[in-house]
Amino acid sequence: MQSRVVKPTVRAITTRWALALSMFSVLTACSPQPDVSTTSDESLSWQQQDGTVVVNYFAEWCAPCLRELPELNEFYHEDVVNNDELQLIGVSFDPLTNEQVHQLAERHGIEYPLALSKPAPAFPFERPKMLPATYIIKADGSVEGPLMGEQSLSSLRAAVAD
Repeated sequence: MQSRVVKPTVRAITTRWALALSMFSVLTACSPQPDVSTTSDESLSWQQQDGTVVVNYFAEWCAPCLRELPELNEFYHEDVVNNDELQLIGVSFDPLTNEQVHQLAERHGIEYPLALSKPAPAFPFERPKMLPATYIIKADGSVEGPLMGEQSLSSLRAAVAD
């Protein structure tokens, strides 16, 4: 008895691909979108946040914002990098593309993650009306701030102390 090899028809292949694509769509539609994506390829979801997040709004045209950048860099390296329960995210007040956000970080020596504009970030507070503005989002979802004006290493440490 000779075995017969059955070749799948174009219709069968098309049907399998359609099924695979629909399953992929269902699975990805069910996964929650992050509230914030950053330049360091991190994604944050406020519902799943375990620690404290410091969010600093700034603009390139804001002199106090630029003056506080070295303090934010120092806070990031000394307090955030080795602490799983603390994060720092910078947010450009101006509408920029993701590429422009990366360029802004490079141009001003920003060493901590910045929020990308696409997908649009969703924060649990209103956008500030003045700059610089810093918010502290606690693990329980509560928001402190905005802390207005230039922040220093000591003011940032005091703001995140429990």
